[in-house]
Amino acid sequence: MTKKINIGILGYGNLGKGVELAISKNEDMNLVGIFSRRDPKNIQTIFNKTKTFSLKSLEEFKEKIDVLILCGGSRNDLPLQGPKYAKEFNTVDSFDTHAKIPEYFKSIDSVAKSNKKVALISVGWDPGIFSINRVFFEALVPDGASYTFWGKGLSQGHSDAIRKVEGVKLGVQYTIPSNEVINEVRSGKRPDLPPYKRHKRECYVVLKEGADSKEVEKNIVTMPDYFADYETKVHFINEEEFTKNHNKMPHGGFVIRSANSSQEHNQVMEFSLKLDSNPEFTASVLVAYARACYRLSKSGNFGAKTVFDVAPSLVSIKTDEELRAQML
Repeated sequence: MTKKINIGILGYGNLGKGVELAISKNEDMNLVGIFSRRDPKNIQTIFNKTKTFSLKSLEEFKEKIDVLILCGGSRNDLPLQGPKYAKEFNTVDSFDTHAKIPEYFKSIDSVAKSNKKVALISVGWDPGIFSINRVFFEALVPDGASYTFWGKGLSQGHSDAIRKVEGVKLGVQYTIPSNEVINEVRSGKRPDLPPYKRHKRECYVVLKEGADSKEVEKNIVTMPDYFADYETKVHFINEEEFTKNHNKMPHGGFVIRSANSSQEHNQVMEFSLKLDSNPEFTASVLVAYARACYRLSKSGNFGAKTVFDVAPSLVSIKTDEELRAQML
């Protein structure tokens, strides 16, 4: 029997739980365990057989884990964890602060190369699957314009950023695209609008006792890389309403390209996702790319990588022969 890929999960929030679920659906993988800053005894896993460990013990598993999936947030966790753990493990993460990806890549690449490790960064659906479609569509028909729309849906990264704001007890953020602009693009028009003109952001926040709502709102709407450029509304609600109406994590979006193959013919290409669970889908992408990370490591292709560096065959559980026969 072919050796199974041994996976470790670092962090056990919504994304970590999704990774645990996704591993159970991939027969070529084995979950070594979950590593958390929390007391392992207090972690309730989805499956009874799943083992939990203190993050402090992770170093003891260097020879037992083929790929470590980092499930922390992009704002505070991954910028530190990415370079740190790329020294000792092959890693996959979902760093999603688009403007800082080049900087993040650079912080990890030399570390991973010098330690003969693979660090697959910014894996998910955007950045990730959407990124691939943007590149692919543009390469096919260069004379045109591409547009990305997110939502309507709950953003994990932006919600995590809200919860880090002082005075916030609970918080979520929904990204809402402009249907008017979407329909324009689908019709073949090419409006010259940046992303912050194509979306708005709505935040729902439960304050900690004694917190100043005006100060919290100011710190959210002025947050660089997340809210500063967007039309952002902050709604303050009580915990009961939050639990009742904001406990699910749907999301989705579109990548649309309108381009001319000739003066007479415009081609409109579109890729879309409609997700019941943002973290479960993102986790599924992470797990599939963990397979690619393992294979890149085995071939000696070390360093930081993105989805642009990974052939589809490396992601699939199928053999090359099966792919040619069944998918081509």
